[in-house]
Amino acid sequence: MGFELSERASDLQMRLRAFMEEHIYPREHEFELFTSDQNNLWQYPPWYEDLKAKAREQGLWNLFLPEEYAPWSPGLSNAEIAPLFETMCRSAWSQEVFNCNAPDRGNMEVLAKYGTEAQQKQWLEPLLAGEIRSAYAMTEPQVASSDATNMELKIERDGDEYVLNGKKWWTTGALNPKCKLLLVMGKSNPDAGRHNQHSTILVPKDTPGVTIKRALHVFGSLHSPKGEGDMVFNNVRVPVDNLILGEGRGFEIAQGRLGPGRFQYAMMFVGMAERCLEIMCKRADERVAFGEKLSKKTSIQHEIARSRCDIEQCRLLVLSAAEKMDKYGIDAIVDDVTMLKIVAPQMCETVASRAMQILGGMGVSSDTPVAQIFASSRFCRIADGPDEVHMSRLGKSTIRSYLN
Repeated sequence: MGFELSERASDLQMRLRAFMEEHIYPREHEFELFTSDQNNLWQYPPWYEDLKAKAREQGLWNLFLPEEYAPWSPGLSNAEIAPLFETMCRSAWSQEVFNCNAPDRGNMEVLAKYGTEAQQKQWLEPLLAGEIRSAYAMTEPQVASSDATNMELKIERDGDEYVLNGKKWWTTGALNPKCKLLLVMGKSNPDAGRHNQHSTILVPKDTPGVTIKRALHVFGSLHSPKGEGDMVFNNVRVPVDNLILGEGRGFEIAQGRLGPGRFQYAMMFVGMAERCLEIMCKRADERVAFGEKLSKKTSIQHEIARSRCDIEQCRLLVLSAAEKMDKYGIDAIVDDVTMLKIVAPQMCETVASRAMQILGGMGVSSDTPVAQIFASSRFCRIADGPDEVHMSRLGKSTIRSYLN
């Protein structure tokens, strides 16, 4: 359990860091100014596609699929991928530059693992090429979607088609004009067992009956150019061939979608928190208050020390889980993944909050990524399932482990 990077992963890490320094960090403020301008709503800066082309040319593309996803994978293990994600996620918007962003990342995992050859040809290949984007429609406004068995959107067969009727919201990426595909989870077999009632189906976004009612604000932001959509599906008809894996297998797919992506998701928070720590340390050494630098004050040193401890503990938990998955598979690390869902976003939120306090007015502005990192971390403590759900699951599992 040394977590040493292989020679190949070390080379990729070095090239990723150089790319971030040369192309990402210098453009952070420019990206923020462009995307927050209402005149540019749902658009990317004009240089964004050029950055993606550079990343692809340098072999820094689609690094997220572990080796078991061959032939779509670049051949890296989960333990190799995790630290690479820490680097590419130090900026909030850079994942897409490397075609490793959510929700496309999880959707590509689904298509690579469960998709038919035809589904992979039509949708996975253009997603892997970065030509289109996708969204995952699961959460619904009228039910508590933290319990996915509550989902009510109907998927009913009618001859050679399935007909979808229902509502979804918080569908990340749906507002993006490049989004061409929705993976929709809904109830297809209401009389089956609790975890066999739902299916996942591919729905082209331009299918008649698919309507985006509005873009949702998150802490006052529209999250352009991706956005979170409030959506209605009204008699939406898609071919039966669009069903993934089979009727009643939606939960199986959802769990499969939460495999390797969990390490990448958690390492995202490690990378963002590490960035906050770097910014707060530099700012503390520059800023003078009451006759001395902030970095000389014991209270500031303690906050920085706590942040260092928190980040390192989370990083080690991610790497440990990644190594276990490489050796024993996803079934062996269910508790590890649950711990990461609890620990990682909360850790990042805490570190970002400390950074904001140390930076003062700069910390809540858009002059640094700290405020955006704080908001993203807090949002994800709900978006990926409430902390309470994960803690209850982990608590039950832990109790059983001592009673067996």
